[in-house]
Formats: sequence, C-alpha cells, structure tokens
Amino acid sequence: MSVSYIASSKLPTPWGTFQMHGFEDQQSGKEHVVLTFGELDPESPVLARIHSECLTGDALFSMRCDCGFQLQEAMKRIADNGSGAILYLRQEGRGIGLLNKIRAYHLQDQGADTVEANEKLGFAADLRDYSMCVTMMEHLGIKSVRLMTNNPRKVEALKGFGVNVVDREPLQVGKNSHNEQYLATKAGKLGHMMSEHHFADDE
Repeated sequence: MSVSYIASSKLPTPWGTFQMHGFEDQQSGKEHVVLTFGELDPESPVLARIHSECLTGDALFSMRCDCGFQLQEAMKRIADNGSGAILYLRQEGRGIGLLNKIRAYHLQDQGADTVEANEKLGFAADLRDYSMCVTMMEHLGIKSVRLMTNNPRKVEALKGFGVNVVDREPLQVGKNSHNEQYLATKAGKLGHMMSEHHFADDE
C-alpha cells in the first residue's frame, strides 16, 4: 500500500485536543487522517476506531445512518480513556463514493435497503479496503488495538492484514426512526453485532 505520512497538527475538539496526522495514498490520491489522543503505549492495546468517511453523517448530521453518532461517541470514549486513536479513511458510502451514495439513497427512498441499493447500482455491498491501516498504525507505533466497532467483518479484515485486534468494543449509538431499517440490514445482511457482546464472546 503506497501510503505516505505527510504532517501532523493539533486539533482542538469539544472532547479535548487531539493530534491529527495526515497520510496520502500515492496511487489514488486519497488523503486519510489519524486522530490520536494522549500518549499511545506501544506495549498496551490502543483504544481505536477505524471510521470510514461519511459526509452525510459526520458533517451534515444525517439520521439515515449511525456514522456521525459513532464518530462522536468514539472521540468521547477516547478522551475519557485518556488515550486512543481514530483512523479516518476516505472511502465514502462503504467505498462507492459520495455521488453514488446519493444515488443509493434515492433507491432507498423508493424502498430498497442499503445492500439492495448498492447492488442495483452494480456495486458489492461493501467495497472498503483496510490495507492502509497497517502503514498508518506502524507509523504511530500501534501494535495492538481494542477496536470500537459493531462489525466483525472489519475485525477479520484487520486481522487478515496482521493487525492484532485483542478486543471488540460495541459502539451502539444513534438509533432513531430514520435508520431502523438501515441498522436492521447491517445486522441481517452485513453481520453487524447489535447486542452488547465483546470480541471474546463473538468467537
């Protein structure tokens, strides 16, 4: 993976001041960032979130998904924990891009679920790639993680790239009347764990 470190800076937030580390994928031109908080102990598992960009949820307060709620909760938990990292990956709409995501939303408005909409547009249900995480973690000295996610496929994908995921911590926030079907589809078709089980119980 051709990901190169570019620069770091402070990022003050409502939950405290994070450090923002910028990386660039030389092949695609996409820019990814890692937010770190406090001192990361290379000998201890780091509380972490791998978060794929969701403009609608993260920045525009959409209630069609749980992404923005998850991002804010992850930042809060990391600040409360005193240390941690969020890898923010530029792969909108589970990898299909923003404009195709809007097309998928249009199909969902007509009754399709999130997986059916992607498939009607000719895409797989999930096109995300996590290979760049390895380079970014190595740069920051992260050797193992306690991963905040409801998605066991994400855990398996990271483990497949050699990332030591020692625990899965549920991140169940943001459920509302606008995203009930979306969350049900994530559980039913994408295998997301929507019960309060940790990684050790999911094996």
